[in-house]
Amino acid sequence: MAAILLIEDDPLVRRGLQLALTRHGHEVRTAEDGETGLRELAGAPPDIVVLDVMLPGIDGFEVCRRIRDSGAVPVIMLTARSDDFDVVHGLAAGADDYVIKPAQPTVLDARIRAVLRRVGVEPDGVLGSGELVINPVAATVSLAGAPVALTPTEFRLLLTLARAPGRVFSRQQLLELVWEHDYLGDSRLVDNCVQRLRAKIEDSARVPEHVQTVRGFGYRFGPG
Repeated sequence: MAAILLIEDDPLVRRGLQLALTRHGHEVRTAEDGETGLRELAGAPPDIVVLDVMLPGIDGFEVCRRIRDSGAVPVIMLTARSDDFDVVHGLAAGADDYVIKPAQPTVLDARIRAVLRRVGVEPDGVLGSGELVINPVAATVSLAGAPVALTPTEFRLLLTLARAPGRVFSRQQLLELVWEHDYLGDSRLVDNCVQRLRAKIEDSARVPEHVQTVRGFGYRFGPG
């Protein structure tokens, strides 16, 4: 779990992202403008700031510069523009990454975790369900106390699902998050990896408890 400060002036977007990131296991505080966000930051520094570019009063670029001047808290900027202007200015102001709005919560969560890993912060403790235990820091998995040998791709797939238990991921989302394919890839990569993973962590691959199929949608991590 990461402590996130979300600075966003649109109340609907702010509330939607707060709820979605909370469902992904994070602790989310919010601010509706740059001044409030900077006060929140000074009071209790978060692990990361998610910062909208277009804010009333002090804009996101200036807020980012002030955050950079005051410390090393990483910043992800939200921009409604896909051209280079906001991206270049945001990175020049000290942003660590950016996400184009409307921000998909699954993608934003993945970017948050990637930035935190790059700066040496691991937002998760031990994950799992029942006798299945996943250690994101050590990159290990055990089942009923016995180590399970997974390939790097199998581990990334399991970790992606386990970080959002109950959430359904489409095959395309998993291709983007696990294989980093940002195009319409071959869903057989996902299905084959799921089959291999189930053979290692499920009592019965036909009736899986952990990596479950949601027909017509994709896969989810279910309770054991």
